[in-house]
Amino acid sequence: MYQRLLVPVDGAELSARAIDRSIELARQLGAAITGFIAEPLAPLPAEGTNPCLYGQAVNVHEQRGVEHARAVLGRFAQQARRAGVSFDGQYLQAHNVGEAITQAAQRHHCDMIVMVTHGRSRWGELMLGSHTKAVLARSPVPLLVLH
Repeated sequence: MYQRLLVPVDGAELSARAIDRSIELARQLGAAITGFIAEPLAPLPAEGTNPCLYGQAVNVHEQRGVEHARAVLGRFAQQARRAGVSFDGQYLQAHNVGEAITQAAQRHHCDMIVMVTHGRSRWGELMLGSHTKAVLARSPVPLLVLH
């Protein structure tokens, strides 16, 4: 039925739940997992920012993103392999995280996305946004939302 699960993670506390549950689900289904991290691009510079300093800040931001992704996806990979689940880790910097997730599902031929949600109130979603809602609105494949 489902052969490849896309599991977006960010390394936060809720990511552990996504990792555990997706590995369990993949094992039951005989599916593989594509772990995915989409980091936001560096913010635009403030007016009057020195271009050289901004360029250095962007480089630091990008390097930290790569290091963070390697660490989180490395732990995810180890846990999946210990459970006997095939794993592939992917990382991307993007302006729109929700859009990056749905595009990754298509690009990596995933037939389900497994995500966790913070379960924020409507006010919290208004203030902080919801990647889960953005993915739900765009996803070409089923979305399993864990709370």
